[in-house]
Amino acid sequence: MSENPAFVTIEGRRIIGIDGRPLLLKGIGIGNWLLPEGYMWGFRRANSPRLINEVICQLIGEEAARAFWRTWYAQFITHEDVRFLKQAGFNHVRVPFNWRLFVTEDEPRRLTGVGFECLDRLVAWCKAEGLYVILDMHGAPGGQTGDNIDDSWGYPFLYECAESQALTVALWASLAERYGDEPTIIGYDLLNEPIAGYFDRDFFNPKLEPLYKRIVAAIRAHDPHHIIFLGGARWNTDFSVFGPPFDDKLAYTFHRYWDPVLPTLIDPYLEFSEQYNVPLWMGESGENTYEWIAAFRELLEAHDVGWCFWTYKRLDTERSVVSIEKTPEWDRIVAFAEHPRATFEEIREQRPSRDVVDHALRDYLDRIRFEACRINPGYLAALGL
Repeated sequence: MSENPAFVTIEGRRIIGIDGRPLLLKGIGIGNWLLPEGYMWGFRRANSPRLINEVICQLIGEEAARAFWRTWYAQFITHEDVRFLKQAGFNHVRVPFNWRLFVTEDEPRRLTGVGFECLDRLVAWCKAEGLYVILDMHGAPGGQTGDNIDDSWGYPFLYECAESQALTVALWASLAERYGDEPTIIGYDLLNEPIAGYFDRDFFNPKLEPLYKRIVAAIRAHDPHHIIFLGGARWNTDFSVFGPPFDDKLAYTFHRYWDPVLPTLIDPYLEFSEQYNVPLWMGESGENTYEWIAAFRELLEAHDVGWCFWTYKRLDTERSVVSIEKTPEWDRIVAFAEHPRATFEEIREQRPSRDVVDHALRDYLDRIRFEACRINPGYLAALGL
């Protein structure tokens, strides 16, 4: 590592930029890229990465599906996207990723995969454009949430499986070693929305902070510089799982969706920040009207709380920064994905013609490119950009 690189850091309740001045984070999540979610494709049943991939494999086969995903990773986010986000007024991006893109399937598992290449490209583009990056483990081994958003098997096995925990710790250590000397990265968002509200809080909540401590210790063996963001339990809403800060560069992140925007909405987080003299970051919100987004952003800014809304790019919507145009053929893909496909007979009966499939997927991959997308100025205006 270089001896005196300049990093974004913390000072009391503030995040401090490399210029030594307070930095109010204004960002957007790059959802759907390294962890696709079905609703962003128009799917309801196929709502996790592995279920989306199952649809693609049933339509075109495994080999062609692998080619599809290679193009997806290459074209969903490019230098043009990063340049646009910087010019629009954002100062950082949050990059959700699925652990499966960084780890081999064979035993013993090895830390290698397309995910590292994707992050390397993005970090280089962001460095060139002056845009900061926060890395977000959106899907951890075993599943930290227990829902589709972590690409799990519907249960937060991470907290019960020693092997999954060891792999989670090892992956974060690998990322810290890789990027420990990179000041373009603000820090690491360790686990997205851990422990969904469906599960026994008395059993799971006490397991979260001890796991965070293990991950932080592994990161600090390689990287003393970057901020580490800790999210509360129950979809990043519950800070009661935390004791006093156990590292000198911790920030705490919360998510809020859909609640009425009242001054009391963020009071529990402000009280925690004041009690322990630590920074806050609203790491995810959105999927709402422009009026709601603007009101929530203004509430956050009134208390000097940085934010990162959701999401940058998805299909046929006003509720993202840019929208991917949907073609008529895509409705046939959605119909196939939504129909029961539990038997080979059902798959055969519902599969669209190869011409329709090829046309739909080819057009989709073409239209995810920035130059083919539609900018939603109302979303940017709601964010004050």
